[in-house]
Amino acid sequence: MRLILSILAVSFSVPAFLVFPASSLAEPELVFLPEAVKQGEPLMITVKGRLENNSVKKISFGGEAFPVFYYKSKPAALVGLDLNKKPGEYEIAAEFSDGFVLRKKVAIAERKKVEAPLGIPQKLGGNTVQSQNKLAATLALENKNLAEMRTGKKSFWTGSFRFPLQENIITDDYGYSRKTGAYTIAHKGTDFRAQEGTPVMAMNRGVVRAAREYRNYGKTVVVDHGLGLMTLYMHLSEIKVNEGELVQRGQLLGLSGRTGYAEFPHLHLSVKINGVSVDPVKFVELFY
Repeated sequence: MRLILSILAVSFSVPAFLVFPASSLAEPELVFLPEAVKQGEPLMITVKGRLENNSVKKISFGGEAFPVFYYKSKPAALVGLDLNKKPGEYEIAAEFSDGFVLRKKVAIAERKKVEAPLGIPQKLGGNTVQSQNKLAATLALENKNLAEMRTGKKSFWTGSFRFPLQENIITDDYGYSRKTGAYTIAHKGTDFRAQEGTPVMAMNRGVVRAAREYRNYGKTVVVDHGLGLMTLYMHLSEIKVNEGELVQRGQLLGLSGRTGYAEFPHLHLSVKINGVSVDPVKFVELFY
């Protein structure tokens, strides 16, 4: 277990136009946070330096373009690195309005993956082959449903991001594999200790895209923060918001529980960047 003693924060502001001021010229450069990144982690790309009467038109990773916003007065983009992203070097490119393209490579390191057994609760049939097959099939459907909740390019968040609980004790980390029968299931979120009925708050302002119950994930709330960023809160005992509702940072979303395939009360937190689940703690630490 790990105790996160303080609430870490991330501040953003998104202007209408990403235009450099004409003054104080400097050679532009691409900067990565963190400098050393692994599979399953978020990556922040910022453009430092200025170009007269120029703007950042696009930031891409491996040829794929990502939404551009301002972070600490600099154009930036968030990239989610899949847990199984092939390790190696990838090219980052920032394209300016005058056609100039700034390029730099980033190295993705392999993440050590630990495997642990996954027990299926009796309420879902116990550890039988039939239950294991049902679990895998239902997970595939639920993940497909969640993957279809793609966010647009409009930003809803304001100010800083926070963890959803007042006390943050990690019981299961992101990224390890759980084995049940013939199936191996990646844990693409972080589990926090939370007694049943613990208030679960929104990490930031956003629109509720899902407030429903799934067989495996239990009662779940999905908040779309815009610009490819979503947070997911699972295994709740109660849901306190409605789909389509605009929620504020720190607003009550629901109460923690043990619905779905959770054996004990806890909060499963996931963070998705353009559909890719990344380490939630690393996401918050990225901006600390």
